[in-house]
Amino acid sequence: MADPTSASTTHTHTSLRPGALGVAGIVFLVLAAVAPLTGIVVVASLAIALGNGGGTPMSFFLVAAILLLFAIGYAQMSKQLVNAGGFYAFVVKGLGRTGGLVAGLIATLGYNFFVVGTIGTSGFFMQTIIRDLTGLDVHWLVWGLLSIVVCFVLARIGVDFSSKILGVCLVLEVLMLVVFDVSVLVQTGYDVSAFSPEAVFSGSLPIGLLLAATGFLGFEATALFSEEAKQPLRTIPRATYTSIIAIGVILGVTTWAVVSATGVAQAQATALEHLPTGDLIFSLSQQYLGGPLTTVMMVLLLVSLFAAMLAFHNSATRYLYSLGRAKILPEALARTRPNGAPQLAGIVQAGFAAIVAILFALAGADPIVTLVPAMLGFGTLSVLILQGLAAISIVVYFRRRNDPRWWSTFIAPGIGFLGIAAISILAIVNFNIVAGSEELAIRLMPLLLVLALIGGIVYAAYLRRAKPAVYDGLATDLERFSDR
Repeated sequence: MADPTSASTTHTHTSLRPGALGVAGIVFLVLAAVAPLTGIVVVASLAIALGNGGGTPMSFFLVAAILLLFAIGYAQMSKQLVNAGGFYAFVVKGLGRTGGLVAGLIATLGYNFFVVGTIGTSGFFMQTIIRDLTGLDVHWLVWGLLSIVVCFVLARIGVDFSSKILGVCLVLEVLMLVVFDVSVLVQTGYDVSAFSPEAVFSGSLPIGLLLAATGFLGFEATALFSEEAKQPLRTIPRATYTSIIAIGVILGVTTWAVVSATGVAQAQATALEHLPTGDLIFSLSQQYLGGPLTTVMMVLLLVSLFAAMLAFHNSATRYLYSLGRAKILPEALARTRPNGAPQLAGIVQAGFAAIVAILFALAGADPIVTLVPAMLGFGTLSVLILQGLAAISIVVYFRRRNDPRWWSTFIAPGIGFLGIAAISILAIVNFNIVAGSEELAIRLMPLLLVLALIGGIVYAAYLRRAKPAVYDGLATDLERFSDR
């Protein structure tokens, strides 16, 4: 039998590995980026404190419903093309080359900034938790850089290997949440008043929905792995539905357990008390699980943060790879290793993230006060905008084709777009809450999206005039894989 790595040089060095991932593998990659334990410790706590308090479980379920409606159209579009460009490819299909170029720039900025932010979060929590547990005090930057180096090495081994590592991490952190949920159910029970109109509309439901939506960031990465999926035209839609439902159930049910444990009426006040220290979930864990399991939860938080970094590194690398293959960025970024892992794109991504983190550290910036809010806040907004562009692209694409399936190609994705658009507007207006910072420099970061818009339009005009072959290639690159 011939060695698959002995294929032509072009294939060996520019192709991702087809058939490497099934539904489970892609779901692991996506849910690891979502980082359920981190979502509960950070996102759910914030949503309860700043959003609609005891009614926060409904916020997670409502966002899941909005995204499932979007996913109906997303699934139909996933059957039209198989491409590592993810939402960038969707937008090219629906809004044209210029729109796709803008989306590609936004996606590349957002996902790369996300990885920088995960260096800050991993480094900070590793320094804090390891110091508290062992007495070993190492600077956060050392832990953060060590984490990104390990992520880079694992990604180079291959996406299928990454999915197995992430699968183990995911099972451990979800199991921890299930143990907590069951403990609350047995000792206290779940309070159904969390779904009463009084609870759902208490506090600020819009902020609750906005923060709940940040807990789902990462589900959209399913399309990024379509070229590496087994039977991608079926695998990607199934993985998308599975991911959204799993995220909604995990975050929604666990948040219900949290507000039941604190008392639905007192949930917001209790969360606000713990907001400065960020230990709401750990304090409840001490009460319901005891000290030893709380220590396990703290360690699994580190596992969760590392898994998110690895998943976002894989996603950011594929955007760089895809834009390099389309010649929007240097074509060298499209080179791959014999096992199909992006070669130069992985080096550039990890190197960029490490350099930015180092610059922040040299400036004396506190990772949690400056680095993390800036990077994760902007990354969150970028992905929300990207989801909105993809949603409207799906509607436009199928309307131009006069597709007769009105529910799956217009009504459902259209409602999904309206919901995502509303959340995106909330994110822009309340960017200080998304980023968790009142610093002027951080609150002005959404202007980078304006620069991406202007830059994309200008760059597209330049390509159309000076490099028409590259401009045309923005669309032909997609079609190379549509018949797989």
